[in-house]
Amino acid sequence: MPTIQEHYKESVRSDLTKRFNYGNPMQIPTLDKIVVNMGVKEAATDAKILDALMGDMGTITGQRPNVRRARQSIANFKIREEMPVGCAVTLRGKMMWDFFSRLINVAIPRIRDFRGVPTKSFDGHGNYTLGMQEQIVFPEIKYDKVAKIQGMDIVMVTTANTDEEGYALLEFLGMPFRRK
Repeated sequence: MPTIQEHYKESVRSDLTKRFNYGNPMQIPTLDKIVVNMGVKEAATDAKILDALMGDMGTITGQRPNVRRARQSIANFKIREEMPVGCAVTLRGKMMWDFFSRLINVAIPRIRDFRGVPTKSFDGHGNYTLGMQEQIVFPEIKYDKVAKIQGMDIVMVTTANTDEEGYALLEFLGMPFRRK
């Protein structure tokens, strides 16, 4: 069975060229990077929760996450500048393709009452953002070892110029969009 990257090279590129009549192969959109972000409001008060969630994210993505810190102080949220507020990972290359494959083939089908991902989460430039309610949909995470159920944002950054091109790219790659 071909990998998702081989599938992209063999059939998705030609399908996109037929659909959008690209004259130059460099115009064909591709998946540029995937950013996985987890905002942890309890990180300011309990460093152990952030460490546990960073471990979970590292297990999910296969890459060590970076700690995200507050840029400014917000008194209402009891956050001071430079306090840890979350973690993020940027995936590129082979790790990105492997993560994308696991996301659409393993994790998304495990979501309870799943009827497809929304089609309205594009940003106007062909990039797609997917919000996950909990990290335990990934099979690498053992439910018994989870310190806290936490959601995450997964941003798929493409080289597409429009939402229509980005939608077509992700659809051809196998993203299970909700039917209208």
